[in-house]
Amino acid sequence: MMLEYRVSARRIDSHGSEAEVKSAHLVLDTDMAGRDDAFNPAELLLASLAACLLKGAERVTPMLKFDLRGIEVSLHAVRQDSPPKMIRIDYEIVVDTDESDQRLDLLHRNLRKYGTISNTLAEATELVGTIRRKG
Repeated sequence: MMLEYRVSARRIDSHGSEAEVKSAHLVLDTDMAGRDDAFNPAELLLASLAACLLKGAERVTPMLKFDLRGIEVSLHAVRQDSPPKMIRIDYEIVVDTDESDQRLDLLHRNLRKYGTISNTLAEATELVGTIRRKG
């Protein structure tokens, strides 16, 4: 079975645009000078990866019977200018848990293996990540 996704976006003015899906609206930073109150396209890509990892944790922790009190993801990307593209994305997953290092590694492997966005990005750029216990 193939899943399909649809999002629509439109230009509001020279300072920004808006994307819509379901009943959600997201302001997009499409201003050439940038803006502080919205995600630009590169930041949206990183946020998508973060959401993929976080949603993946919601999916796999019950299956693994993994004790998860909290999880955070930090990301950093490097973009080249010509041609413009992301050449590397680094992420760090910080998990609030008492699980062993082996179980943390198992969680990380599952997040990478079953993540739609992480799998897509790993085919297109260097995707490097770590996982550690909070503390």
